[in-house]
Amino acid sequence: MTVWDIAVVAGAACVSALAGLAWIISPRGPTVVKRRNMTQKLSDGISFLFENDRLHHASEAALEVYNPLPGRDDWSSWRERMLARFPGLPPTPDDTDNVNLTVQARNANDRATLCVSRKGRFTQVQMIENGMAGAAQSQQLRALNQELDHLRRASDTTPHAVWQVDGQGQVTWFNAAYEDLYARLHNRKPAADKQVLAVEELDAATDGPQRISTQSADGTVTDWYDVTTVQVSDTRIHHAVNINAVVRSEAAQRNFVQTLAKTFAQLSIGLAIFDRNGQLALFNPALIDLTGLPADFLSGRPTLLSFFDRMRENRRMPEPKDYGTWRQQIAEVIAAATDGRYQETWTLETGQTYRVRGRPHPDGAIAFLIEDISAEISLTRNFRAELELGQSLLDTFEEGLVVFSSTGVLTFCNTAYREMWGLDPDNSFADVTIADSVKEWKSLSEPGARWAALTDFVLEFGDRESWEMPVKLKNGGSLTCTVSRIASGATVIRFIAATKEKTRRRSSAMREN
Repeated sequence: MTVWDIAVVAGAACVSALAGLAWIISPRGPTVVKRRNMTQKLSDGISFLFENDRLHHASEAALEVYNPLPGRDDWSSWRERMLARFPGLPPTPDDTDNVNLTVQARNANDRATLCVSRKGRFTQVQMIENGMAGAAQSQQLRALNQELDHLRRASDTTPHAVWQVDGQGQVTWFNAAYEDLYARLHNRKPAADKQVLAVEELDAATDGPQRISTQSADGTVTDWYDVTTVQVSDTRIHHAVNINAVVRSEAAQRNFVQTLAKTFAQLSIGLAIFDRNGQLALFNPALIDLTGLPADFLSGRPTLLSFFDRMRENRRMPEPKDYGTWRQQIAEVIAAATDGRYQETWTLETGQTYRVRGRPHPDGAIAFLIEDISAEISLTRNFRAELELGQSLLDTFEEGLVVFSSTGVLTFCNTAYREMWGLDPDNSFADVTIADSVKEWKSLSEPGARWAALTDFVLEFGDRESWEMPVKLKNGGSLTCTVSRIASGATVIRFIAATKEKTRRRSSAMREN
């Protein structure tokens, strides 16, 4: 290069320098230089520049480690990312009051600091880690930032509201579900000085969840929440779970229990339900009448043993012959009721008769049903006595009597019938029908009797006139068979020996004369 060329280049450089100096000292020059210097600082290490509360710029290291979005992220979202490491960050840039602020890291072994400086509407945050950002620390920060993103994603997709309250009662953090719930209940954005639900400051370790009801902003919808509180140092973390379905289920259960209680109150059968611990959980008024136990004793939830002991003292159950084995007998009663096998009839000294049944219930509960069957037993005894009386009366007749139901089943016969035909239907395992009886009668008699007509008469429904037919026995005897319809479609058949029949007719003729 010639000397002339060198002189030309040097002259051009001088002119450019003078032009640049003139532009710098112009009115717009200092601002541009100031921004250029600030940007230059941001390019060194991890640093952020905020314009008011909006993120204006971030250094390359900050972009790599924290993934901020200049123009979209603000101070609040950026502060959430940094709080895990630097809990002393102010809630807003305005809190710095245009003074330089140094924020220490949470961990004592972490020597990193944040230098926050405010100039007008701009706030600059510079991270200093032992004077410079090391590669290992940057990698650690990158891992922490990734974990923070995972945690934020998990909290924002959680269906129930979660929020954090500091020692002064200020809400310092909340998730997306909290924000939605706040807007639904209060019709505005969340406020730091008012929680979404009126949570009482109770002992979170012993008091358990709090059940809180809320009204929507227009007052038309009522929701229920179970709020669980976890204490971490001086911070309380609240979890609010919607339990509308649980509350509705509990209300339905209460209504069902009330319905059952009203139904049980109308029963004449005494009902006593004991829970899995053997204590009386439910009883009805009929139990008081049948056992003679006072209501205050039953309301005190007695055990099974004390319940039966008091019944024995009131003489409302059979007196044990050996009291030493009484408890063993009660234990056997409880065991049988647990299996659903217990059913006994108690005859009391008063002449009353109780039917007692034990039935197992879910979750280890046992139900005892006590029923007064004295009237039923008395009716049964009277009916049995009447049957025995009628049987004894018919057994005095010399003519054989046998009764068949409308379906042709033998229901009754007297002693004369058994002796006449040598049959005893009571010893048969199966029902004796008209067909079975006719077969036996035919085998013992001569041909000629109208057995088919007799069978049709028994099996046909409706009122029909009585009729009779002679029957000759193979042993030489003769019978007169009279067939008549009686109540309920049944048929009575009478077999009268020939000599007795002549005597009966002679007596009838004498009465007519």
